[in-house]
Amino acid sequence: MNLEMQQFKAEFFKALAHPLRIRILELLAEGDKNVNEIQTLVGSEGSAVSQQLTILRAKNIVSGTKEGNKVIYTLKDPMIVELLAVARQIFNNHLVDTITILDKFRDEDEEVMTTPKK
Repeated sequence: MNLEMQQFKAEFFKALAHPLRIRILELLAEGDKNVNEIQTLVGSEGSAVSQQLTILRAKNIVSGTKEGNKVIYTLKDPMIVELLAVARQIFNNHLVDTITILDKFRDEDEEVMTTPKK
């Protein structure tokens, strides 16, 4: 069972491992959208968006429902919204760590520059 769970997680994160797919998920977190809406919002050509939606559908991350001549896409699991928020928090934590390190280097450099030479 553990191996199956690890395999699921690996495949799941592989499906998320593309900036355009992440952007699509962020847009769908705001509400359901059709391909044209997604294309407009991401500023990408149709084939690229459709290709990424196909991958997300194949991994059961989004679903599409045909309404007239349009397919409306939605997140399959609302926890995706939470996952994206956690990823943003992790990113922010990394930024804070990096800024702290840079501040420390800057302080050390200023100290070296202001210390009188003997």
